[in-house]
Amino acid sequence: MKLSSQDRYHLANGQYMPKLGLGLYKVTEESVMDRLLSGAYESGYRLFDTAQMYQNEAMIGRTLKNSQIERDELFITTKIAEDNQGYDATLRSLEASLKALQLDYVDLLLVHWPIHQHFFETWRAFERAQAEGLVRSIGTSNYGQIHLEYLATKANEMPVVNQVEVHPYLTQKPLQAFADDHQIVTQAWAPLGRGGELDDATVVRLSEKYHKSPAQIVIRWHLQNQTALIPKSSHLERVQANINVFDFDISPTDMQILDELNQFKRISQEPELVYERGAQYPHH
Repeated sequence: MKLSSQDRYHLANGQYMPKLGLGLYKVTEESVMDRLLSGAYESGYRLFDTAQMYQNEAMIGRTLKNSQIERDELFITTKIAEDNQGYDATLRSLEASLKALQLDYVDLLLVHWPIHQHFFETWRAFERAQAEGLVRSIGTSNYGQIHLEYLATKANEMPVVNQVEVHPYLTQKPLQAFADDHQIVTQAWAPLGRGGELDDATVVRLSEKYHKSPAQIVIRWHLQNQTALIPKSSHLERVQANINVFDFDISPTDMQILDELNQFKRISQEPELVYERGAQYPHH
């Protein structure tokens, strides 16, 4: 089933963002990218999420150019890497990203991780980029509540999206409640827990009950929790199946059962540690 106009969030700045998009992390082969993007578009995807760190912006740019899809049909997200934070470096690297993507603007620009060295000047550059039309919407990634509160002390525009790790083993309910209260849409990366939760006995049982795949159950859980999401896959068949989730509802009782799978279990790092260290890597 293809995305319809109801399957978008109305962001606080007036823009619209698809609830379900395709994450392009680790897609590094041109032939795979071509097949994925064209097949995903045909299946109804409009939001494609990349980052400077993924090192595939130029590949995406070539694929989109060759596809001849109308620009205003697409919602493209990229993220500023930690090494490119700071006022001047952010603006320079955004120019490089736009050139690689062969775009005049991106729909959503995110700070990839909060780091203490350039916390406010990076955001000031984001506000300028938005004012100049290089970016339609600005947001954050991997920001905890404390980072959003700190940002609010100096920001002229607050993020309209905060993209964070959310999946059944890390539900992030308090953070999403805070974001909701401040008109910030929560968007989940690793929404399927990098596959780990798909073998969970509860998820498997519900997939049998609803005649859907475990991945479709988890994606539907996100959507009913009002969480936007960008599941990634290099397999077109899975990408196509992942969008076929708008024809059923999980009951409130079963939603509660899925919510209770929370184990506070992170795949990635604690954002506060990245903030203090000033870099995401090396992992310890």
